[in-house]
Amino acid sequence: VTDGGFRDSPEIAGLAIPAYHHRPSAPTNLTLHQALDINVPIGCGDVAVWPGDVMVGDGEGVVVIPAGIADEIADEAVEMTVFEDFVTAMVLQGRSILGLYPPTDPQTKVDFAAWREKAGR
Repeated sequence: VTDGGFRDSPEIAGLAIPAYHHRPSAPTNLTLHQALDINVPIGCGDVAVWPGDVMVGDGEGVVVIPAGIADEIADEAVEMTVFEDFVTAMVLQGRSILGLYPPTDPQTKVDFAAWREKAGR
């Protein structure tokens, strides 16, 4: 992850590894541009990133998760994914999104609990 650029970005995009950059870049002159430090706080895309923080990215962007709350956020993300899978299943069955997402209809929580039990999730 960089808020700068990659050279050879088309080739990097074809690799089976995640790589995120702000823009393509011309080759860097490695005699003038070298790493000065590692494992120190940095700013990336106007966000503070500390050693140990977790960076997660997809096609929509990258977020920084502070190390101290990474486990909590991971657990919440799993729960959110399970709920969103339920929502998708309900919509595919013809249910309206109103009251379903967000779950403002109390019946949604009842239905989710039953779906989750049945699905073993």
